[in-house]
Amino acid sequence: MKKERLGLIGFGAFGRLTARHLIPHFEILAYDPAATDDPDDLVRLTDLAEAAACPVVVLAVPVEALEATVAAIAPHVTPGALVLDVGSVKVKPAGIMAGGLPPSVQIVGTHPLFGPQSGKDGIAGLRIAVCAVRGAPAARRVAAFCRAALGLKVFLVSPEDHDREAATVQGLTHLIARVLMAMEPLPARMTTVSFERLMQAVDLVRHDSPAVFRAIERDNPFAAAVREQFFDLAEQARADLED
Repeated sequence: MKKERLGLIGFGAFGRLTARHLIPHFEILAYDPAATDDPDDLVRLTDLAEAAACPVVVLAVPVEALEATVAAIAPHVTPGALVLDVGSVKVKPAGIMAGGLPPSVQIVGTHPLFGPQSGKDGIAGLRIAVCAVRGAPAARRVAAFCRAALGLKVFLVSPEDHDREAATVQGLTHLIARVLMAMEPLPARMTTVSFERLMQAVDLVRHDSPAVFRAIERDNPFAAAVREQFFDLAEQARADLED
């Protein structure tokens, strides 16, 4: 049986991870102006128009590039197509896609709760959030595919509920990791198990791009309040120690 075509817009580190796990199920046409070849022979590199005209289109671009990407693909998407994003926040991308894509297009927001580092040994058993943006049945189909074909643990949530939880789960993790990386070199000889676990968490996000950090901290509408609470409690802890 011939595979359905999937257009992958963005073929960076996460785009390549996406292709590796979707290639058994789709014929993947990828577009990325920075990609000159596919050494793993996973996809066929093509132009934006052909990739955007596929029945399924995955936008694997930074959140800060999403608005321009949606504007670029809008003239080429076909009626009834399914468009998904994979951004670390969901409220802002949901608004951009709903406002910029034709009414005939189905839209689902997704956030794989893993990346190239945490998913390098396989993604079965890892988590993904799926958000209905335009078309609840489409979101349910995406969720079912992620469970059955990819072995992921799926959370069907609203964009708002996603961002509210991610503001703590991701916002604090990346914030603390950024501070610890700024303090390097850190001790590596007489370490405790708890310290080693903390550094393992740092290593999982160490190679994330600055765009990912900006999206998590600036584009999540709930992140600022979580940061302020964290800083206030840190100041209180310092005051308690100095008292």
